[in-house]
Order: sequence, then C-alpha cells, then structure tokens
Amino acid sequence: MQYLVNVIDSRSESGTAEEAVAIDAFNEKLVAGGHWVFAAGLADPTASTVVDGRGDEPIFTDGPFTEAKEWAAGLWIIEASDLDVALKLMAEGSKACNRRLEIRPMLPPPA
Repeated sequence: MQYLVNVIDSRSESGTAEEAVAIDAFNEKLVAGGHWVFAAGLADPTASTVVDGRGDEPIFTDGPFTEAKEWAAGLWIIEASDLDVALKLMAEGSKACNRRLEIRPMLPPPA
C-alpha cells in the first residue's frame, strides 16, 4: 500500500544543512528497504495557483486555496505493507527532517 506523507511546517525553505544530511540518510534507508516511491520539497504556498475549471471558463487565482498557519512544505510517497510499518518508518522521517508529518493512505487505482 502507498502512503502520502506531508511534511508540516510554518516556514518555507527552513531546512538546515544538518537536517538535509539526516533526510538524505533517511531517504537512503527508504530506498534500501524498498519503501521509496518519491519525495520532494514544495515552494512557499504564495507561489501556488488555484485552478477552478468547473465553469464555462477556467478561473486562475494566485496563492493558496486557503489561509493557514502551517502547510505542506514537502512530501514523501512511500510503499509499506500496512499503516503500522508506515508509522514506524515515518517516526524516523519526522526525526530526520525535524518536522511533524501527516501520513495518509493513498486510494488504490480503479479496477
């Protein structure tokens, strides 16, 4: 099963050099254990664009879709046999990046 892991922060590009080293080591562990799918940092929410294409013409709005004190500053997509494995892995990920994480199961693809 795959899990989306959001890295929660209240600042953009706030990682330190020491955190980068720890994250790289953690990512290597994910790869070695067969859990790695994808990971990336995200730009500040003010760099986002919201697209609403539900009407006759699409509407493009600058900035985040909602104001928030915290946001997803990065993400992992991991593979784990179950939630317990994902939680154990990402407890280490939280320590490595020095941030809180939100772990959410991804829905399976349509049959």
